[in-house]
Amino acid sequence: MTTATLDRAANSSSPSRTEGRYGFRTVAQMEWLKLRSVRSTWWTLLVFAVGMVGLAILVMRGQQHSSSFDPTNDSFAGLAIGQLALGVLGVLVVTSEFSSGMIRATFAAAPRRPLVLAAKAAILAAVTLVAGEIMAFVAFGVGQAVLKSQFPHAALGQPGVLRAVLMAGAYPALIALFGLGLGALIRHTAGAISAVVGVLFVLPLILLPLGTSIQNSVGQFMPMLIAENSLTAVKPVAHSLSAGVGFAVLCLYALAALAVGGWALARRDA
Repeated sequence: MTTATLDRAANSSSPSRTEGRYGFRTVAQMEWLKLRSVRSTWWTLLVFAVGMVGLAILVMRGQQHSSSFDPTNDSFAGLAIGQLALGVLGVLVVTSEFSSGMIRATFAAAPRRPLVLAAKAAILAAVTLVAGEIMAFVAFGVGQAVLKSQFPHAALGQPGVLRAVLMAGAYPALIALFGLGLGALIRHTAGAISAVVGVLFVLPLILLPLGTSIQNSVGQFMPMLIAENSLTAVKPVAHSLSAGVGFAVLCLYALAALAVGGWALARRDA
């Protein structure tokens, strides 16, 4: 079917008939089929897995004991790469359709654009959360296994450890949703990925020359610093949010990006 035919079909079909046939479950099934059928999904998940486990091995094997050593937190050094991999995946879920023109077919089949974005978000959240939790437990286990015997080891039964592992798995899923929202807003792969990189890596660097007070007050709200100092930390870190507050802030980031992306999808032409 050509693009022109799809456009005519979308314009001529009554919204009530189309929306009746295509509810959330049907659109979610369509999004799941698209997500698992493209190679970029599996490549980004592979990069995520290699980054999480590979850096856990490198960091924990080369660890030198210090007063700030946290055997749980240090097992998740791979989140620096993992968050970017899943953030890119979130961007590609929507921008790849705009670049290929497939988005017109998607909107012809399911004219309610916020519903489409909600289905994409649900499928992306499910996939990245499962992948994130699996790799968080693997990275933690591998990190403790390669840690030298003279260093203190962490166990899931110790206070705060299980919470840190679970939040380490949830964090990249939230970044993926954040990337999805930016992708829906910007609609251009390179631009949206640049925005994700800017928020995750560039903003914390901008704070460095601004003085300690600004770093401490503003930096605690940066996503990557929340992950490092709040979500995965068992030992208290000065000038950082609590794990619960940090997780709530990240959820707000993801929801805000999706809300703005949904607003842009509903008001701009495909």
